[in-house]
Amino acid sequence: MASTTFSGPVTSTNGFIGALTGAVAGAVTLPTYTVTTANALATKPAGQIIYVSNGLAGNPCIAVGDGTDWISPAGTAIAAA
Repeated sequence: MASTTFSGPVTSTNGFIGALTGAVAGAVTLPTYTVTTANALATKPAGQIIYVSNGLAGNPCIAVGDGTDWISPAGTAIAAA
């Protein structure tokens, strides 16, 4: 398998596929959605992580796809309120 090395910021508009190897320095920016826009996505891939600006009863949170729903840290599907 080929290996590619980048220097400087790398941006993906559709996520990255594959295992992360090595250290990550600095902040990781997740794709940002509202409850409405996140739930409107055609798929919620298991293991994908997103930032939801109003997903924990109106408060910001991260959410993880379970294949069907986006799950908040509270263990429930994201909800605006």
